[in-house]
Amino acid sequence: IMHRLLLSERVRRVLIVVPEALLYQWLVEMLRRFNLRFSIFDDDRFVASDEENPFLGEQRVLCSLEFLAGSPAVARAALAGEWDLLVVDEAHHLEWAPEGASLEYELIEALAGNTPGVLLLTATPEQLGRAGHFARLRLLDPQRFHDYQAFLEEERHYQPVAQLVARLLDGGELREADRALLRELLGEVDFDDREAIIRRLLDRHGIGRVLFRNTRQAIQGFPGRAVQGYPLPLPADYRKVRADITPETHYPRKWPRIDPRVNWLRDRLRELAPEKVLVICAHAKTVTALRDWLFEKEGIHLAVFHEGMEIVERDRAAVYFADPEEGAQALICSEIGSEGRNFQFAHHLVLFDLPLEPDLLEQRIGRLDRIGQRHTIQIHVPWLEGGASHTLWRWYQEGLNAFEATCPAAGAVYAELGEALRAALGEPEGVDELVARARARTEALNRELEAGRDRLLELHSHRPEVSRELVRQIREQDRSKDLVDYMHAFWDAWGVNHAQGRGESEVVRPGAHMRHEHFPGLPSGGA
Repeated sequence: IMHRLLLSERVRRVLIVVPEALLYQWLVEMLRRFNLRFSIFDDDRFVASDEENPFLGEQRVLCSLEFLAGSPAVARAALAGEWDLLVVDEAHHLEWAPEGASLEYELIEALAGNTPGVLLLTATPEQLGRAGHFARLRLLDPQRFHDYQAFLEEERHYQPVAQLVARLLDGGELREADRALLRELLGEVDFDDREAIIRRLLDRHGIGRVLFRNTRQAIQGFPGRAVQGYPLPLPADYRKVRADITPETHYPRKWPRIDPRVNWLRDRLRELAPEKVLVICAHAKTVTALRDWLFEKEGIHLAVFHEGMEIVERDRAAVYFADPEEGAQALICSEIGSEGRNFQFAHHLVLFDLPLEPDLLEQRIGRLDRIGQRHTIQIHVPWLEGGASHTLWRWYQEGLNAFEATCPAAGAVYAELGEALRAALGEPEGVDELVARARARTEALNRELEAGRDRLLELHSHRPEVSRELVRQIREQDRSKDLVDYMHAFWDAWGVNHAQGRGESEVVRPGAHMRHEHFPGLPSGGA
């Protein structure tokens, strides 16, 4: 979207706001995939600038949300940046409730109010609850989404419209009640022109004008998921803190010696070798302790990735893990590693502990569960019998079915039963009832979502007949050699050497007899 807007000159000044851990990944991806050069802004650059407003010195700026919200001077300068397009990644981190909003949310709201174009990106648009979903919609269209209760009331009317659209798509006969509803919604309509009716319904009802979502059901290419649980004995020391989802934090020095998950992980890595394995823990201290213990006691070299590392160090660790020949077999990362980074070259995921929030679980699995993954994802979950991890294992596996499939209702179920879940972490005898309630609510909410709002949104986000025509045009253009022939002639005329690279790529280097000493944008070593 952004690339197209820049090429067509509909926008010139762009501000991209991302979590700090993803700054350099965004910088590299923008250059590698779209040849777009962005300038990273941080505290050092802002302070070192001689300009009255440093943001006005660059057309395309990439910065972290933490940087923007960390200083009033930075926030004021960003608000005066005269942006054409604002892009916010991982937008579900913007916290809002009817009672009030976080500083970060208010800052993005102010920026959105000053910016003609706003694009919010999130893989979990609804899993933080309806209020959070509404909060992001009101950033995009505050006139329409101005009242939370009105939004909830509007949603209640989506289901009959979605059912009507489904009958139209399936070629079913319209009943008199359907015709009456269409007249109420659209006025006079031609009942024989079903495509026109569907387009008008999708445009006028639901939230399709401001939200596009591609689901696994609508888009092909996602892998399957399989989970295996591994019950392990609860150490005697952990019985005092059995309700804690990370009991090792209470025994910082000795926990690797007493926690059976450590030897289990050692054995699992040896069994899976040379397969790549991603291991995710909640805390950075757990990550470093595991790395040190496995290296010192077992001689196993592992890459690590946590918030205590510099961004460049994290990038190096990710590259080391990705190297198929000389890289590490496993990467152990803290929760920060479960968001924004993709490792679909691996298909084994070890969840050393389990989070309370279901959206965090989905983000962890999503690091491997991507289009392009060629294998079924194998999820390995060690849990301690009678401990909090035992309860969470049952909650996710039996109650939400969240390991082997995405669960759209997970956020709403957690909002309803979160207190009961926290109470059950230390009281195993109440888990059976909790799991049964969670399963019933999950099934009911998923049915409601499937019947109503989700169907409308999916139809608007992905129309197969439109997609097929776009794919046909792209393939036809790819087969054309007009651009290749033109560029070859152009480079020959200017004395630039060129040769075919891997796949459809071209390698270009400065020639010995170029018309000028330097060719714009071409490094001396070639590209």
